[in-house]
Amino acid sequence: MLEARPAQMVLSLVSLCAREVVSDHSSSPNWLRWVPRELYRPLLEASFAGCRPLTVGELVQRWPERTLRVGGRRRRGQTAPNRLCIQGLLLAVVRGLSDARSLLHVLDLGGLQGDEGGMGDPMGGWSLTVALCTMVVQARAGTRRAQKKEGDRERKRFSVLERERDPKRERGLRKRGKELNGDETSSNGERTGPSGPAGEEELNTGVRRRMEIDRKRETAVTGSGGSKKEAEEKEVDSDVLVHVRADLFVNARSWERVRTALSASGPLKLQCRYLRVEEISVSSIRTLLDLLPRTGLLGIDVRYSSLGVAGLAELLPLLSNFPALSSLRLHYCNLDFRRDLAGQEEALRNLSQGLTHLRELRRLSLTALRLPGQLRVLLSSLPQPLEILELPYLSLSPADLAYLSCSHHVSTLQQLDLSENRLDEHTLPSVCRLLSQASSSLQHLCLSGCGLTDGLLGLLLPSLGGCFALKSLALALNPLSMAGLMDLMRMAVRMPSLRQLLYPTPLEDYQPGLPDLPSSAQLLDWPLDESTDISMTSCQLNRVLKDSGRSDLFLTCDLLNYDKDLVE
Repeated sequence: MLEARPAQMVLSLVSLCAREVVSDHSSSPNWLRWVPRELYRPLLEASFAGCRPLTVGELVQRWPERTLRVGGRRRRGQTAPNRLCIQGLLLAVVRGLSDARSLLHVLDLGGLQGDEGGMGDPMGGWSLTVALCTMVVQARAGTRRAQKKEGDRERKRFSVLERERDPKRERGLRKRGKELNGDETSSNGERTGPSGPAGEEELNTGVRRRMEIDRKRETAVTGSGGSKKEAEEKEVDSDVLVHVRADLFVNARSWERVRTALSASGPLKLQCRYLRVEEISVSSIRTLLDLLPRTGLLGIDVRYSSLGVAGLAELLPLLSNFPALSSLRLHYCNLDFRRDLAGQEEALRNLSQGLTHLRELRRLSLTALRLPGQLRVLLSSLPQPLEILELPYLSLSPADLAYLSCSHHVSTLQQLDLSENRLDEHTLPSVCRLLSQASSSLQHLCLSGCGLTDGLLGLLLPSLGGCFALKSLALALNPLSMAGLMDLMRMAVRMPSLRQLLYPTPLEDYQPGLPDLPSSAQLLDWPLDESTDISMTSCQLNRVLKDSGRSDLFLTCDLLNYDKDLVE
């Protein structure tokens, strides 16, 4: 502890000094040429924090290391980098391609996206994807222009050399050689051609170079032992100066631009870490997957696309081509299983068979898919147990919950979301058994909008209290009274690992007229009683928190701004 505190003080001092240095952009010419490479990172962070896009550009253009990572998980209260700073960064990467001071080889922007229109004007996922694709295409066009200029200079140089020769002497040599030997041979026996011996040497050099390139291609395709696509990717990578890793957000408006950027060859190569697609067809998704490199893709998120059971079964074999794929998320994708429709049974079997090839899958999220009673078919097909399982709005049947409570996934689950699946006396025993089996691994649990009354919560509390690894618990939009809420609070303060609790607004705080068992939609829309002191609920809960000595438990009823990932 004594050693850590001075180190933290030094880091804080460096951060403070860096903010002061970048605060005045007019002074950058004085310190940029002298700054050591160890200070580039704190200076860049200070430039982001102070919204200094010009300084960001100057630092990135001459970045002294092979890798630059910007993004990742943010701490509580920390905002995403400003839009202008990100634009300055991307422009500087393109300028740095021709800057000898830049050593940048990998630009990692994974997790950089902010919320569109959020605080500080961050760059959202869609805007960042479009900007990245534009950067890749512009870099390719700039390289072509530079190559054209270089080619023009070479042709001019060669023309000057030709004009400096003695044309009469060269014509005389060729004529005398023809007369003596009967062919185009010079007096010393060397083949001349239109440019003499020097021109033949240059020609041979060009031919040898092309032969070497062709031989490398053949070796890559036939001798590497990999697929032809992998060999082609390696060949293209040899000409890449900077690899750009990012999370891509693709919809109908940006699909063509993303396709062009992924197809482009040039100094920048775009690689995808997480792919999110919205409102595009199965064929368009297939095209994107064919363009992505086989390595590097960790997850795919499909939203608001009418895949259907047959469409998803068609995509799954393509997903198996990505060996590192660990996350599959499907939200509102029109997966409606109906036994009375022809071909549905076969499509479901194909879907199950396709899931068996996703050997590294650890996260599965299914939102609002109408597959009642089919959870066993889906989850039992996965070869490895899941760590994250999200099943909101799935209308889970008692059979689904009974299977889940004894499946091979339950003992490894770290995150479980069963929100908006109504629980009752018939399904609660399965949920209790599930929590008991997952008590040692479960860290995040969401049971919001599950219709938990005071009586049902009382039956569930012993199992909840046994989850000693639980860090966050969400129970919003459940019809609990103040008495039930206090029981929940007394249980929560006895859970030493719990750091966040999203609690529901008690029924006493609503205006009169609610049904006896209100739904989550009714609780969300029903107005609160203005005559009731809403702060009294928070005061009573905080009193329990204070009496227990728990200062590390964060309480909130703000459903929209709740984020379980902010647990430290």
